[in-house]
Amino acid sequence: MIVVSDTSPVCYLLLINQILVLQRLYKCVIIPQAVADELRASESPPVVKSWIAQPPNWLQIQPIELPQDVELEKLDPGEREAILLAEQLKADLVMLDDKAARQLLWNVD
Repeated sequence: MIVVSDTSPVCYLLLINQILVLQRLYKCVIIPQAVADELRASESPPVVKSWIAQPPNWLQIQPIELPQDVELEKLDPGEREAILLAEQLKADLVMLDDKAARQLLWNVD
């Protein structure tokens, strides 16, 4: 199963000390580079920055080429890259917390 995540699901699971739920459920989770960058951001909670500084082996970070897409440009970088990466990988699941991102994903062919 291919699972791609945006920033918030990872961040919130770390904050409630339940990040291993992702490994137990999916074995492997993939995040785009923009999500890793958002997790490393100076305004991220210390537990999040510490975790992403040494990510577990079940987390894969993948760079992505960004095509021009007017609809996707309305989203934050992490959401935009998560959607594009999920499309490129033909992911089975995309974890997004943003309503606009989820609506855009459902409207994409």
